[in-house]
Amino acid sequence: MRKIFLCSIIFVLGLSVSAGAQSLWNDNANWFADARPGRVGDIITVLINERTDAKDEATMDVQKATSNTVSNGTGILNFIRGITFSSTNAAAGDGSVERKHHATGTLACLVTEVLPNGNLVIEGTRDIRTSEEILQFQLIGVIRPQDVTADNQISSQLIANAELAVKGKGVISRTQKVGIITKILQEVF
Repeated sequence: MRKIFLCSIIFVLGLSVSAGAQSLWNDNANWFADARPGRVGDIITVLINERTDAKDEATMDVQKATSNTVSNGTGILNFIRGITFSSTNAAAGDGSVERKHHATGTLACLVTEVLPNGNLVIEGTRDIRTSEEILQFQLIGVIRPQDVTADNQISSQLIANAELAVKGKGVISRTQKVGIITKILQEVF
């Protein structure tokens, strides 16, 4: 009886050990091609390197002359004397705006949708906190899976319909905003 009990325990232990063993062979691995993102939830690293230079110039020259005359009144309006109004307005101005932006960084994005043609919609956000400032990168766009490199990276210049936003919150951002009194004065004048 003791031998049967001991043999049954060894048999059960042997089954549990063999059931937990795993194969070293991965049936999903492709030995001839790199794994490309292609499913919702896949992660892609975007190398952001965006630079914009824009310059706007404008010149304005406006002149306006107005003349109004009221003659002497007649009948019951004879108390009105001849009145003449005359005004001349002239305005000239030059304006120039020059803006330069440069954004670099690395952002991990998730595939949020697979389009019927196989292209992927990606979306990612990253918050960077320094002292009392928060800088937030947001990116949404469409990529082709074949543009993703073997190390799962893509350049931001290869993203179609890209929407890249860089927002700041904190002490520096607050000091750069126009105050409410200045806004009111700019609207009035």
